Amino acid sequence: MGLLKGSFSFARFGVEGQMPQAFLNFVNNRIKANSFRDSPKSTEEKRLGWVSITDVLDAEFEKANYALGDYLIFSLRIDRKMIPPKLMAIKVMEEERRFLAQNGKSRINKQATAGIKDKVKLELLTRLDPVPSFYDVCWALGQNTIYFSSLSDKVADDFVDLFKKTFSLNLRRLGPQENPQIAKKIAEAAIKQEEASLSGREFMTWLWYKSEERNGRISLPQGEEVELNFLKRIVLEAGEGEYSQGVVCHGLHAELKEGKEAIRQGKKVKEAGIKLTYNQNEWEFTLKADNFHFQSLKLPVTEWQETEEDPSGKMLERIYLIENAAKTIDVLYDFFLNVRYSPQWDEKEVKSLAKWLHQSQV
Repeated sequence: MGLLKGSFSFARFGVEGQMPQAFLNFVNNRIKANSFRDSPKSTEEKRLGWVSITDVLDAEFEKANYALGDYLIFSLRIDRKMIPPKLMAIKVMEEERRFLAQNGKSRINKQATAGIKDKVKLELLTRLDPVPSFYDVCWALGQNTIYFSSLSDKVADDFVDLFKKTFSLNLRRLGPQENPQIAKKIAEAAIKQEEASLSGREFMTWLWYKSEERNGRISLPQGEEVELNFLKRIVLEAGEGEYSQGVVCHGLHAELKEGKEAIRQGKKVKEAGIKLTYNQNEWEFTLKADNFHFQSLKLPVTEWQETEEDPSGKMLERIYLIENAAKTIDVLYDFFLNVRYSPQWDEKEVKSLAKWLHQSQV
């Protein structure tokens, strides 16, 4: 459980829709109405619902309060029954031979074969135990933002659907294309959708250059400064889908030199390991450019001691640090877009980036 301890991987969602009055009462009723309900003998291949984040067996939220300050904290439980393909094949063969022997036939028509497969599948699903998975949900009410601990599109789709069913609110994925500056440029026809889709990769390619310009220190417009360094693994790619061509670089010298050569050939950074330092806090994580997913975020070490008087303090401290890592990347992205769509880009930044690439050849 990444919200409670250890590293935390997450995607972000924006909450859309009107919050009802007496919101916490509404949430209390709706979350319990859509909590997880166990049914071991069910033939369902997938069953899902909400459970407590501190006790995954507590689907009634009797022992733990999901309201924590300005946050709602709970988990999504998804149980799946998965039939191993080889087991399915063997059981179908057995049932087909039994069918042939009982009916005195040497061949089975398509309709009978389909019926046998359905029968075997239902029998296996009834006997199989489901495999449970749990995904943390942190709903920051003040920012209308949700931090969700899965990077899988399929799991995210299940989460979005159940969230809408539960709260009658829509979710939108928050990635680089959702930035207001990008949306404005598209509306003004200043950039095309194809260019916007690569804005995250262009940002991270620029970020690599900026991280080496002043030994990791990057000055922000407000007079603040962050320190950012790319770690040992950088993935670069050009093109999309079956036409994509990628390069994975490891190390600090020759391999990363190869990565800069890939940039000269038109590739851009798709994901990279990053160490970020800001306000005396240090994070390490992998950032994915296309969707701004944070993978394996390691939080700063804190000396917070949980007490009986303040049992939720450690959780709130972790949420604060998670939010700050994401917000700092957002600030850097806004800074990049301000430069990218200004005269400074062609007048200065492109030349400086070309010089940085040339120096790596020397």
